[in-house]
Amino acid sequence: MNNATIYDILVIGMGPAGMAVSAMASAMGLRVAAIERDKIGGECLNVGCIPSKALLKAAEARYTAANLAKYGIKPAGASSVKNPLALVREKVRQVSGPKTLKMFEKVDMFLGAGTAEFIDDHTVSVGGKAIQAKKIFIATGTEPLVPPIPGIEKVPYLTNVNIFNENAIPPTLTIIGGGAIGAEMAQAFSRLGSRVTIAHNDAHLIPSGDAEAAAVLQERFEAEGITVLNGVTIEKIEKSGKTIRVFTNRGLIKSEKLLVAAGRKPVIDPLKLENAGVKHDSKKIPVDRFLRTSVKHIYAVGDVNGIALFSHAAMHQGMIALMNALNPLPFKMRWDRYIVPWSVFTKPEFAHAGITEQEAVDRGIRHVVLKERYENYGRTIADGVSEGFVKVIATRWGRVLGATIVGESASEMIHEWILAIEQRIGLAKIMMTQHSFPTISLLNKRIAESWMMRKMASPLVQRIVKLLA
Repeated sequence: MNNATIYDILVIGMGPAGMAVSAMASAMGLRVAAIERDKIGGECLNVGCIPSKALLKAAEARYTAANLAKYGIKPAGASSVKNPLALVREKVRQVSGPKTLKMFEKVDMFLGAGTAEFIDDHTVSVGGKAIQAKKIFIATGTEPLVPPIPGIEKVPYLTNVNIFNENAIPPTLTIIGGGAIGAEMAQAFSRLGSRVTIAHNDAHLIPSGDAEAAAVLQERFEAEGITVLNGVTIEKIEKSGKTIRVFTNRGLIKSEKLLVAAGRKPVIDPLKLENAGVKHDSKKIPVDRFLRTSVKHIYAVGDVNGIALFSHAAMHQGMIALMNALNPLPFKMRWDRYIVPWSVFTKPEFAHAGITEQEAVDRGIRHVVLKERYENYGRTIADGVSEGFVKVIATRWGRVLGATIVGESASEMIHEWILAIEQRIGLAKIMMTQHSFPTISLLNKRIAESWMMRKMASPLVQRIVKLLA
């Protein structure tokens, strides 16, 4: 291995985490190599975040056209579905085109050369070539988890990896899983003409989120004709002719297509981490608070470390890990000092940051719950998007602990609460911050105002006001 190429930084996996490390390190003038066995952008760009949003947008356009009477407009005729999946694939090609590749023109890229395997703790082999580096970043991400349901291996099921390669919208679709992927694909395919059933074993949709917000989403799904089966046990799956039969403890579900969206598992086994002495298990590569593995010059960033399975978290971790790797001082950046928000891009949208109401109860945290409903605000009524609410969990003194938003623009509105939680910006300051009217974000300010009104209603405050009047 004495003839191996020596780099400052080696990145394994070019999804969001690996892209962040590679782009930043090469911009700093470091010598960087990157290994990607498939496509730059990983699952997010190619078969996840980007194509799913493109499909949801196509579905929203058709749904709006079918409901023009809601806006006082007479539709000219029913719209028909052409081939939105072909358009989705074209948009992915646009995003992953020359502008994206230009970011990595200073990176020695080993693209499609094969699977990376550790030889030792400084050397990785790919396609018969040995690559040596001072610092190594593992960013191999995750892949779909297929639950061990009897018979599933004998039916032609879909996952997020291949669903966007379909050439037609199926008449009927069963989705196993009620998380973000399952929920988004359910609404997209339903609005494009599929009869969709979601079956999952959790108590409500988006199981990591607020149950009350999930109920709002389920109500909309059912109004749009989506069948939602919560708390279901799937007993077996069979194929009969062109029909896939899913047997559950609550009856039989028949459909032409089956989408498995039941979780993720890390891509670890091909790496041969034992050759580098990196500790790991089947669920993750454990890291310390600085994102280092058990071998301190090897970092694991993004989904593969099991901390948070979100693209934005992966990019953020990549940035933190690189800064830590280059910092010779003992004072480094901790990943756990930054909260991880998330958003689900259904209609209504579902977004969250910090702790949920149930988590506050479970932890015994003294808190207040503040809620503003979309149905009580003129802008959302005018826009015809009056379902949903903003819910904030705070201390009695106005420190924000968590926020959940279900409703129009929730994925944009949540950022004010992320900043408030991380920077300890209290509700009093949010109340005193002017919000442009009539933006939907004004509902955030109303939360802070309602907290202050509670304070003003206390007997002590009212006695003081009377004395000052």
